[in-house]
Amino acid sequence: MTNQGAGAERFTVVEVSPRDGLQNEPSVVTAAVKIELIKRLASCGLPVVEATSFVSPRWVPQLADAAEVMAGLDLQSGTRFPVLVPNLQGLDRARQAGAREIAVFAA
Repeated sequence: MTNQGAGAERFTVVEVSPRDGLQNEPSVVTAAVKIELIKRLASCGLPVVEATSFVSPRWVPQLADAAEVMAGLDLQSGTRFPVLVPNLQGLDRARQAGAREIAVFAA
């Protein structure tokens, strides 16, 4: 949700549960379930849903299906679907999967 009213500060709510929430689950959630979750969140009117992360599957096996998740999304829907990338390898994988927007974390 973006607030752009007269005199108001601008902010954007970014839903991160498909990435941040599911990466912490003890078991792997299927790509089909992740895609359905993301579609439902987008249908609620959220302007930005962080879809997944292109981290190493060795470190975060819950997100090993990032490319499959991206392939299941309608990138023309009007909702933005950024992905988190930690390094150049993740960036390369994200680009190959069709990601249009990335979020970067650094330490």
